[in-house]
Amino acid sequence: MSIDNIIFLLIVGVLFLYIILALVRSLRLVPARMEFIVERFGRYNTTLGAGFHFLIPFVDRVAFTQDLKEHTMDVPPQTCFTKDEIQVEVDGVIYLQVIDSQKASYGITDFQYASIQLAQTTTRAIIGTLDLDRTFEEREAISGKVVSVLDSAAAKWGVKILRFEIKNLVPPESVRQSMEKQVTAERNRRAILEKSVGEKQSLINTSEGLMRELINNSEGEMQKRINEA
Repeated sequence: MSIDNIIFLLIVGVLFLYIILALVRSLRLVPARMEFIVERFGRYNTTLGAGFHFLIPFVDRVAFTQDLKEHTMDVPPQTCFTKDEIQVEVDGVIYLQVIDSQKASYGITDFQYASIQLAQTTTRAIIGTLDLDRTFEEREAISGKVVSVLDSAAAKWGVKILRFEIKNLVPPESVRQSMEKQVTAERNRRAILEKSVGEKQSLINTSEGLMRELINNSEGEMQKRINEA
């Protein structure tokens, strides 16, 4: 067998293997709660749901895969300033879900990164309108406002923001020590108040007891005189 024949057979073999590989890759099994975005000649063609699918070799390709299950993403700690110029460190968790795979694939480059960035900027803006004390009191309200802003923007990305929770809201060490002192002082004040109320009630009970004793003695003495008379 000549060298030309050997080269020809090798080329034919490689092409055959390439065709077989392309046919195998054209068979796609989409898992449950997943969707595949298929492009044809570089343009969006269709969205494949859960199940077995056959793509046209060399024409169709899976460009994106989207997970429809709920996503949980940590929002990294960031520094925020309250209305009274107190610095606090805030982090949180975003819960979201893809509801439109096409928009999630083509509407934005990375919806997860965008959601985290928007959550951080929105949190900073909201905390900037509140005094330090209110930031601790209105954590649920802050979370609700962040969800509202995020969900409005995420609708264009085919994403639904389910909830946002603030994990930690940490003031500076000096402020934290001051707050601890206030809590301790308030606790001591309540203890002193309770003690004084208790002592007052004890004195009242003692005086009432003495008064009743005097009345009883007086009534007894009066009854005795009446009996003697």
